[in-house]
Amino acid sequence: VQLQAYGGGLVQAGGSLRLSCANSGRTNYAMGWFRQAPGKQREFVAGITYNWGTTVYADSVKGRFIISRDKAKRMMYLQMNSLKAEDTAVYYCSTRNGDIATKTSEWHYWGQGTLVTVSS
Repeated sequence: VQLQAYGGGLVQAGGSLRLSCANSGRTNYAMGWFRQAPGKQREFVAGITYNWGTTVYADSVKGRFIISRDKAKRMMYLQMNSLKAEDTAVYYCSTRNGDIATKTSEWHYWGQGTLVTVSS
């Protein structure tokens, strides 16, 4: 499994940004987005099941972020709206051989991160 995340950048608070994740390898049951802010542990942001499109969100992003996937293109996206300074982090995409899990340690494959900086 090879994952590559991109689309990060600098955005003002209240703005929007869309992250993309390309999966060039075998697709697994669930895909997800995580983030790691400076000095903090990596945390779950959102997850989606590859076949059914079932979604799970962290409370901190619920109502602002939307996760989606395009099966034909083997892509996953994270639409981030109403961004806040506390959303600043390196965002990672991941996939696992099982249902969506919110514990970082339960995910199996990782791509490199993409930095999102939200200026207040």
